[in-house]
Amino acid sequence: MKPLTLTTHSPEETRRLGAAIGHAAQPGDVVCLHADLGAGKTVLVQGIAQGLGVEEAVTSPSFALIHHHQGRLHLRHIDLYRLSPDEARDLGLEELLEEPGVSAIEWSELLPENLVPDCLMVKIEHGRRENDRKFTLRAVGPHAERLLAALREGR
Repeated sequence: MKPLTLTTHSPEETRRLGAAIGHAAQPGDVVCLHADLGAGKTVLVQGIAQGLGVEEAVTSPSFALIHHHQGRLHLRHIDLYRLSPDEARDLGLEELLEEPGVSAIEWSELLPENLVPDCLMVKIEHGRRENDRKFTLRAVGPHAERLLAALREGR
């Protein structure tokens, strides 16, 4: 399936994109975020949480590694920034990702290869202006293809 490319111009627009992902998400969906520091990964996850009906504040789990939030579906917000691929493997992510719910993984490029065979890959790049962000969403696997198709239909 062809990737979907979108641009947002503010954190609020980024949260709305995340909310669309959260609304379309189903149990077992995994969103893998790849971006530089300050690009908006956590802002997007805040939107995903909003779309899932999470009412509590969502912050970066850089020090805790994993935050759990309950909404319409359980959200696992995972941040691998401080880990090596071997440490990420030792976290038991394979088992964690098999549990019902939705997972959003920041710094997914640090995942060991083939650990997550089905995910919506979201690459975030800084745009021309300070708050502009370019999002490239690519589906890898059947769950992600369904999620990407739902996002295309909802635009």
